[in-house]
Amino acid sequence: MRPADPHKLGAQVTQEGTNFALWAPAADAVEVCLFEGRDRIETRFALTHRDGPIWHGYLAGVRAGQRYGYRVYGPWRPEQGWRFNPNKVLIDPYTHLLSGDLELTAEIFGHKANDELGNGFLEIQDTRDSAPFVPLSTVTEDSIRPISRPKVPWNETLIYEAHVRGLTFRNLDIPESERGTYKALAHPTVISHLQKLGVTSLELLPIHHFLTETSLRSRGRVNHWGYNPIAFSAPHLPYAATANPISELQIAVDALHSAGIEVILDVVYNHTAEEGKSGPTLSFRGIDNKTFYRMLIDDHYEDVTGCGNTIDASRPFVSRMIIDSLLWWSEVIGVDGFRFDLASAISRSGASINTYGALISAISANPTLRERKLIAEPWDIAGYALGDFPHPWREWNDAYRDAVRQFWLADSARGHSNGVSDLASRIAGSNDIFYYRGPTSSINFITSHDGFTLNDLTSFNEKHNEANREGNNDGANQNRSWNVGVEGVTADEKINQIRESLKKSLLANLMISSGVPMINMGDEVSRTQSGSNNAYSLDPNQSWNAQDNFSGGWALDWERIFRGDDLIETIAALSTIRSKYMSQVIDDFFTGALDRGTKRKDLAWFNQDGLEMTSHTWQDNSLRHLAFLIDASHKQGLYVILNSADISQEFTLPNGNWGDSFRTVFDSAIKLESLEPLLRKPSDKTSVAPFSVQIWLVNRSNPSA
Repeated sequence: MRPADPHKLGAQVTQEGTNFALWAPAADAVEVCLFEGRDRIETRFALTHRDGPIWHGYLAGVRAGQRYGYRVYGPWRPEQGWRFNPNKVLIDPYTHLLSGDLELTAEIFGHKANDELGNGFLEIQDTRDSAPFVPLSTVTEDSIRPISRPKVPWNETLIYEAHVRGLTFRNLDIPESERGTYKALAHPTVISHLQKLGVTSLELLPIHHFLTETSLRSRGRVNHWGYNPIAFSAPHLPYAATANPISELQIAVDALHSAGIEVILDVVYNHTAEEGKSGPTLSFRGIDNKTFYRMLIDDHYEDVTGCGNTIDASRPFVSRMIIDSLLWWSEVIGVDGFRFDLASAISRSGASINTYGALISAISANPTLRERKLIAEPWDIAGYALGDFPHPWREWNDAYRDAVRQFWLADSARGHSNGVSDLASRIAGSNDIFYYRGPTSSINFITSHDGFTLNDLTSFNEKHNEANREGNNDGANQNRSWNVGVEGVTADEKINQIRESLKKSLLANLMISSGVPMINMGDEVSRTQSGSNNAYSLDPNQSWNAQDNFSGGWALDWERIFRGDDLIETIAALSTIRSKYMSQVIDDFFTGALDRGTKRKDLAWFNQDGLEMTSHTWQDNSLRHLAFLIDASHKQGLYVILNSADISQEFTLPNGNWGDSFRTVFDSAIKLESLEPLLRKPSDKTSVAPFSVQIWLVNRSNPSA
């Protein structure tokens, strides 16, 4: 055992062997353990060299593919927060590949557990060996590589949030062995579908290696979404079609880049799969429990994630580890951005959220990471920080989601719409929230993985999460949804017609708003989760067959894509309208001020009579309609009419200097294939159907005045 380079953590392959380095400042001793064969024959080597908190050593002859783990010696003093246990083989926090599954057995717990759930004696150290039952780290040989990125500007970005497995598993054009894998992301049918929708950025739900929670497994379910990480910098192995997930993922990313599509990862640095005190000891807990996790006092975890623990990102080394992980995904895999799950949890200083704290500031200042797309989910279960993250961060805007749902889906029996003032603020880019950062700081969405799908938003009043086997107590109770009179599927043609119009209207509202739009996988083909608004778990006994019409809706219906769908055409048309007429005018907030040269406003709001809104109109909480005109260019504008009332309403097209002619380019009440563009003059009238959106292209023969 010779010294290694202590500045490079993890396992680094050289010409003749491998350097091992582990950060464990409070440990008394560290062993690296090499494993061979199915029986996991173990050879231990003491890391006898130490540089401050880093234990390191070089082993000649160790090559890529070698499985290994660590045994870390130190005090077992639970009352003080120390839970070292050398009987437990630990995952390297810097590993880029894991081998083997976690077996649910009493031996995986650091304390004396009586069963596979960790029930037992939390204060007694367990002496049984966990090596046969835990995933092992694997030595890999990968390096920074040249990457050709699309570099899509924020004002041109359209995000498509998807699940790796769910995106391609039912695509019969993909070889069966490749469906639901990283390799399938690069399949021509997938890329063609994304391009047709106008997607510029594919955002993937977590792909770092994750595990299913012990309690969830005990209920006969598995973690589907992946928000339960155990190795921040290792691709989830079950998503790989080959034995080399790193190379497979790189190839897929490069193919998407060649098609002009960015890749954004949903990353979970706020907690780990070690859960609470009664959870398994798999990595961080056994390396340095008191540093990696936030503690209230002594051995009591501070849990602001709802998952049993919270990573303490205010610690210098923890911040370093997260940044090193982000750099690996960016420079080795080639991803273009990150969406940070529960970002406020990793922004905490003491008991408060500090979005200018150590980690957020370090990421913002890093010369590589600040060039990537950085998106925050600005809340956790104990705090809310929408609008507080610094440039260049963007944020999920749930205020946008709620305002749009409230306008389109609230009815008199369940809480009437509160008028149009809030909706107008969201459409205009949420200046009240992001006033010093610009409208593209807002990630606008109506649906996401978390909550109802677009189809279910218009089909269910109540959540139906019984499949998670939590007594339907999980998931949000307030969804601002509307079933249009019948809960779930119905044969009533009138109800189905209203639902289709609402879905298209919601999508139109999203795409004509200032900000960055995000759509949820499958909303373009009315994917349903059967009323679940928390579809994070699946039945492992379910036959995951591409031909199955699985009622849980976890996978995209490719038959419907190949057959064609009006919602696909709707999104394609709306993304074209957005790209052609809006992308160049949403970098800055609209002012509403009169331009002296053109005698027009960059954004103006109108009543049904074609006259601009007055203060009296803005205060009318009964309004179920809104019209506005965006000055897209000197020669053209967009006039948009939103009608969420249950009756048709007549609108007068604006007169004056706004334009010479109006031509319809979208009507959510009409199938796109049946849309016949109407030509109108200023002061002409148009009838807007219930629950629908009309978009008119405004042309000007004399654009200046």
